[in-house]
Amino acid sequence: MYSKEETQRLKREFWVTFADKYPRKWVLYDTKIKDFSFKFYVDNKKAQVLIDIEHRNDEKRYAYFEKLEALKNILEEEFITDLVFEKEFNLENGKTISRIWVEKLDVSVSNRKYWDEIFDFYNEKMNALELFYLEYDTFIKNID
Repeated sequence: MYSKEETQRLKREFWVTFADKYPRKWVLYDTKIKDFSFKFYVDNKKAQVLIDIEHRNDEKRYAYFEKLEALKNILEEEFITDLVFEKEFNLENGKTISRIWVEKLDVSVSNRKYWDEIFDFYNEKMNALELFYLEYDTFIKNID
């Protein structure tokens, strides 16, 4: 078992190693849509690539989610499969967001032997989501 400091050091090393292997600027929070972001997540059980829609106004949050849902067939046929769509996703802090994600199970940030597998998963899936977003961002942004 790692101490809190060792865990933080290992996670920092994980992200630095990922950035070295795939040195590029990801879209992440730079979507030009308030509270609409792409995220990487990893723990000791899974790695995920996420789209989080965290708008406080439920109507706007639903509108963005429904835009993505309307594009689901295109997204899955042309860009990325195995996505999970959840209109009402509850975070640990009690906040409800909308989330779309893909995950890789049975990997661990604490075990370096999985790092290349996680990095490749991240690169493949996030790249696909970004390509999709860049092609359809005008449609997604137009919720009025």
